[in-house]
Amino acid sequence: MQTMGRGYPLVWKPSGRRQFWPAPIGSLSMIPQSLSPFRIAPFGMLLGLLMAFCFTFCLSRQNPNEFALTNLEKSSTKEPEKKEAKAEEEMDAKDLEVFQPTHEWQALRPGQAVPAGSHVRLNLQTGAREVKLQYEDKFQSNLKRLKKGKRLDINTNTYTSQDLKSALAKFKEGAQTESSKEDEARQAEVKQLFRPIEELKKEFDELNVFIETDMQIMVRLINKFNSSSSSLEEKIAALFDLEYYVHQMDNAQDLLSFGGLQVVINGLNSTEPLVKEYAAFVLGAAFSSNPKVQVEAIEGGALQKLLVILATEQPPTAKKKVLFALCSLLRHFPYAQQQFLKLGGLQVLKGLVQEKNMEVLAVRVVTLLYDLVTEKMFAEEEAELTQDVSPEKLQQYRQVHLLPGLREQGWCEITAHLLALPEHDAREKVLQTLGALLATCRDHYRQDPQLSRTLASLQAEYQALATLELQEGEDEGYFRELLGSIDSLLRELR
Repeated sequence: MQTMGRGYPLVWKPSGRRQFWPAPIGSLSMIPQSLSPFRIAPFGMLLGLLMAFCFTFCLSRQNPNEFALTNLEKSSTKEPEKKEAKAEEEMDAKDLEVFQPTHEWQALRPGQAVPAGSHVRLNLQTGAREVKLQYEDKFQSNLKRLKKGKRLDINTNTYTSQDLKSALAKFKEGAQTESSKEDEARQAEVKQLFRPIEELKKEFDELNVFIETDMQIMVRLINKFNSSSSSLEEKIAALFDLEYYVHQMDNAQDLLSFGGLQVVINGLNSTEPLVKEYAAFVLGAAFSSNPKVQVEAIEGGALQKLLVILATEQPPTAKKKVLFALCSLLRHFPYAQQQFLKLGGLQVLKGLVQEKNMEVLAVRVVTLLYDLVTEKMFAEEEAELTQDVSPEKLQQYRQVHLLPGLREQGWCEITAHLLALPEHDAREKVLQTLGALLATCRDHYRQDPQLSRTLASLQAEYQALATLELQEGEDEGYFRELLGSIDSLLRELR
């Protein structure tokens, strides 16, 4: 035994813990004092062996981790922690919803669990967590395995090359069979929705209704118009219906294929004003932006016939339709413009404008002249800047001497006098034409006192109208633009 600082021996008590208690020396009085020292020694050895045996036995029954004074506390805290962890796992497995990701990014809701191996990211724009499956194609996975030095598990003894070829052939046959079945099913579905044209024609025949193409309709209309047995009303109706179809460029060109255009051109020679009127109506629709038809019309003598009607006494309605056909024939066709000048077309139009009660046609004539002048001007400018105009077409435009002809025929004075028209739209077109002819007619404009008085009067009138527009909040009104044209023209003439 060991002793402590105060002379007390340490006495060990066998219990669940190692505890050392100081025992008073007086407790040794249990040993008989009558024994001699020689007898006390064996007894002490026996007592020591007994105590050693008890100490060893107690140690074998204790946990080795309990020799440290702090081990008791750790073991006591670990057991509740393990129990809590198990409880949380059981609770999570029951309460959490397991999200099933796909190969597309999908947003995770709070409280959702993600299977192992999923790809999770944080979307910085929305702040939401997103998940998808980790996808790698077979080629990439095999490539990774090759890079790691692993061999691919390929069993070459499973199928022979002949087996693979036969399987591929069967696969192709099956695919063709499936595709043919799908096609047959689709055709059957279409047949249920629509009926064959032959069946429809048969039923229409029974109902005395015929299905005709545009070409067939135009042939029928031309035959009715050209038939001597058709009445005037039938001919006018045929021309009226034909005008609807020739608005389309393809139909107008188809009219050439069976000679229908020449039949209509010959209709301009009719003695009936209505036939001339509606024939010109059809020709104007067919000529519009259709160069092929325009060329055929010039070769068929349409220009001469149109000018003859305008130069002779005809109803205003007929001249209106004929002027429409003439404008459609001349626009964007420099060769026709050359022929127009050679045939005295400017003189014909001059006579038309000077007729009484022809103010509406006079405005249309001025608009045509403005279009022809600006068209040639733009073609020449485009040729100089971009060189997109063909040399042949540019040469044709240069052979159109329109401005000198206008000056010689007195169109400078005629155009200036048309400013007296009361309509604002007519004045606008006349002002545009005056501006286009300014380089050619400047001297005539300056020497014409009537033009100066008319421009000054219009300036005052449109100044008042422009002021009203400004008061109504229109900064760029219609009358303001007309006033600007008048001011510009007056500055050029000073």
